[in-house]
Amino acid sequence: MEEKNNVNSSNHKQATFGLAIGVLLMIVCIMFIGVMWLKTISIPACLIVVITLVCTISCLKLKYKFDELMNIMAESLKNSTFGLLFFIAIGGIIASWMMSGTVPAIIYYGLNIISPKIFLPAGLLLCSITALCTGTSWGTVGTIGIALIALGQGMGIPLPITAAMIVSGAAFGDKMSPVSDTPNLISMSCGADLYESIKAMITTMTPAYIISFILFTVLGFKFAGSSINYEIINETQTVLADNFNLNPIVLLPIVILLILSLKKYPSLPSMAVAIIAGIVVSIVLQGETLSSCIEALNSGFVIETGSQYVDPILNRGGLQSMLNTFSIAFLAICMGGLLDKCGYLNAIVSGLLTKVNSVGSLSLIVIISSFISTASLGEAYLSFILNGSVYKKEFDKRGLNRAMLARLISEGALMPAPLMPWTTFGAFCLSTLGISGLEFAPYAFLNYLSPIVSLIMAYLGIGVVWKNKSNKGKRKFDDIIVE
Repeated sequence: MEEKNNVNSSNHKQATFGLAIGVLLMIVCIMFIGVMWLKTISIPACLIVVITLVCTISCLKLKYKFDELMNIMAESLKNSTFGLLFFIAIGGIIASWMMSGTVPAIIYYGLNIISPKIFLPAGLLLCSITALCTGTSWGTVGTIGIALIALGQGMGIPLPITAAMIVSGAAFGDKMSPVSDTPNLISMSCGADLYESIKAMITTMTPAYIISFILFTVLGFKFAGSSINYEIINETQTVLADNFNLNPIVLLPIVILLILSLKKYPSLPSMAVAIIAGIVVSIVLQGETLSSCIEALNSGFVIETGSQYVDPILNRGGLQSMLNTFSIAFLAICMGGLLDKCGYLNAIVSGLLTKVNSVGSLSLIVIISSFISTASLGEAYLSFILNGSVYKKEFDKRGLNRAMLARLISEGALMPAPLMPWTTFGAFCLSTLGISGLEFAPYAFLNYLSPIVSLIMAYLGIGVVWKNKSNKGKRKFDDIIVE
């Protein structure tokens, strides 16, 4: 490439720590105006366009040429192509699993375990499984969550406790699901393998989930003598049974995906196989036609059962439903590429990590910066992109697997998001469940236990994901062997 197109040209100025912080503060201001002042529930792509334009202008001040900046953005998108394709696969898999009866069957059988004594732990499991299968915490909160709120009120369980249980389960499923855009976007931003990232998340999430499950179980004993209004449960199960063949065979698509995941087959082909399995089940057991299946893959599954509880649960999925998230990720990657290649992120990292000498202190910085960026920007998605771009090279230099970075970002950015009513996730929970995250935060055990447990384990050298496995158990960077 000619010198004039070389982004590493010596003619370029280096971004200083002050300039980098200034640009990030401008990003925060733009997001604040969009989320808090304009009251947007989801981040419009136009806000990211404005932010990218600001970043472009600031890069021009560093003597980068416009063509060079376009090449930087193109290269960033090229490196993220694999991750962006996941959004298409996610839309397809949700549509096919709705159409095949896979998700309806999970909901149908899950509602059988609801009773006053075990309402809280059972509800936690149901929300977790639903979010795992559908890949959406928002969808779980807005569907199963609404039904559980009504059931909880009927049993005299305080609204903050029920809401916290719902959000805890939904956030868990969203974080751990291979068909969710969240782990896919985080892994893509960090340059980590999806399944390695989820495996890393399991390490710290397991003890946090067990503790949360026990706490909800103990809390539920207080309401063991309450009666339950089965009207909503009965209506939901009746409508599902009337509209779907709920033979256990409909669970085949999710079983196939789990088996392929455990065998560590490539994620995209595995998801494609699960989509095809869903289509086959839809045609064989649900009486769908190939034409209707293709239409659902594009536009989403649509059914009119006449139930105000069931229809919102089932009508979702499809490629078109993912385009908003796709556009946000597309533009955020362009912005992240500029901040990275033009030296802004390096200036920030150099300023933050000068005295970091242990895995615990590095983990603390990543979690805190992920939390602050989500709280400041009002949007976890943008926090995923920024923090993934900021720290991935630092993790390489320290000999850590990028999957651990993905885990830390999810714990700092995703898990606390619904507890802050000014974030998009928090605003959605407020409008859907009728309660602010600040009110149910004391009972959202999993949402704050996840980062706390992760930090404790990091400081103890437990569950640290090293590139070189001989470093297992080490905590200080001075003692490690770098590949």
